[in-house]
Amino acid sequence: MDNYRHEKVQKFEEFVDRRLKPDLVRAIAERDKVFEQQKNFSDLRKNIETLEKNSVTSLRTQVNLGSEVYMQADVPDTRRIFVDIGLGFHAEFTWSEALNYISLREEKISRQIEEYTRLIASIKTQIKLVCSFIMRILAFFFLCHLLKKHSTA
Repeated sequence: MDNYRHEKVQKFEEFVDRRLKPDLVRAIAERDKVFEQQKNFSDLRKNIETLEKNSVTSLRTQVNLGSEVYMQADVPDTRRIFVDIGLGFHAEFTWSEALNYISLREEKISRQIEEYTRLIASIKTQIKLVCSFIMRILAFFFLCHLLKKHSTA
């Protein structure tokens, strides 16, 4: 009986450790990536709005070439910008087109964050349920052991 209990508890613990916890880590990492996208689009929207508000049509800036190496760049016409639309593609937009695109992407990103948040909550609930079930199995077998001990005494 003790081996049976041990095997059952071990199977449930392995399920939590090998399946549910890695699933939780992946879901959190994916949601973090989406949060980063949300921040990038929010920053881009704010930058475009600042350019519009201040009527900036040209500027001097620094561009990250990679590995935190920067180079000074002149932008002669800021009224058209390139926006990363995914999969390595960039599209040229006017400010208003870019703001419309950003609004659409922010809506989609918000839905993705909600989906990942629900998934994370679901996985956490599953972990708690399995752990609770393990505790009940252990309590049941402990109680059986006590009753068996008490009945033989």
